Amino acid sequence: MRVHFSAEDSQISDEALRAEFASLGGDMQMQWQLHDAHHKPRVMLMVSKIGHCLNDLLFRYKSGLLPVEIRAIVSNHTDFYQLAASYNIPFHHLALAAGASAEAKRVQEQKVLEIVADNNIELVVLARYMQILSPEMCNALKGKAINIHHSFLPSFKGAKPYYQAHERGVKLIGATAHFVTGDLDEGPIIEQDVERVDHAMEPDTLTAIGRDVECVVLARAVKWFVEHRILLNGHKTVVFK
Repeated sequence: MRVHFSAEDSQISDEALRAEFASLGGDMQMQWQLHDAHHKPRVMLMVSKIGHCLNDLLFRYKSGLLPVEIRAIVSNHTDFYQLAASYNIPFHHLALAAGASAEAKRVQEQKVLEIVADNNIELVVLARYMQILSPEMCNALKGKAINIHHSFLPSFKGAKPYYQAHERGVKLIGATAHFVTGDLDEGPIIEQDVERVDHAMEPDTLTAIGRDVECVVLARAVKWFVEHRILLNGHKTVVFK
């Protein structure tokens, strides 16, 4: 159950509500959470070299469509430091070369977690961050990290998936937003969407359509998370819309 309410008595504090409800919750053996709807969760975005999801989330944040505070942007490349600066958001370049050793990855991920801790981050969004997180990293971010990918998986892995899809004549293009787990791209699904395509479209057109779908699906998932609409139910989610 999700209940959204406002207190008519302005003298009732958040602390008093929690103390009073804790007694009731304990008596009824509830698992419960109480959140202030006015609080804007602290978010960190992670990105590599493809920036459509990053740009979309920043625009929604700046225009007030996304009720968050973006405290940091982390990338293993420098491509978007100027974009981050234009929004006055700290940009952290934590390089990680292709084929980096396990030790190099461990050191880099530890720096990421330090940024998370220093900024009291409540949600990490992988906005096309093209690095596989270690099991230790996934465990540290359990339940508070969201990823986005095209919905062709497990087909068309690797580079240029939309070009691969074009070669196979796909008729639907989609995207999936999910929680990050140690099982690559197999975490509990939060949101999905599709667009119909046809044989007349070039690979670049399919790519553009796919990126638009990815932006919308990821933005929905982030918004629902920060509004506390998502409940984990085993390997699935329940989303109160």
